[in-house]
Amino acid sequence: MALRIEMLRHGATTQPACYIGRSDPPLTEPGLVQMRTASAGGSWSRIVSSPRRRCAAFARMLAAARGLPLSFDARFAELDFGDWDGVPVATLHARTPGALAAFWRDPLGHPPPNGETLAALQTRVLAALHELAGGGTALIVTHGGPLRIAIAARDGLPLGALMTIDVPHAARFAFAIERDGAALRVRDAARASA
Repeated sequence: MALRIEMLRHGATTQPACYIGRSDPPLTEPGLVQMRTASAGGSWSRIVSSPRRRCAAFARMLAAARGLPLSFDARFAELDFGDWDGVPVATLHARTPGALAAFWRDPLGHPPPNGETLAALQTRVLAALHELAGGGTALIVTHGGPLRIAIAARDGLPLGALMTIDVPHAARFAFAIERDGAALRVRDAARASA
């Protein structure tokens, strides 16, 4: 049996124009409005959230308002950007010219220094989704990186193409996930229910 999940990226934060992974800025008021708007009309049996406050604060509010069970899973946290984490993009360009362009062009060959690899991100996100697979519905409040992993799995994209997937703030995507033996299948929710 497939689990229908929706994954919601957090809204705009107080730390714009930075790579934000393990750093933990709060949402702006417009970012909170973005998430309220994006989650309107959704129906879930539970909420799972990244523990980062840009996700967790909204997840707590939504769970309380809807009377839904809420849990936190660090595997849905953003990619750890290592030395780039929380540093303004303009500063990174000045310090290491070409490094960001190399990352966007070839993220597997040029990961953030002292940061997490995309392969590690993929392993933890897919493991978390595998544990969730089963019946019911869930909203996962998360970040751009985990959402890109799910989209790539659904669309059969290689890991190196991850950074080409556009995931704006407060974007909400629906998936159907199911265990196929030890493997995980991620499909488009609309196609899975057809």
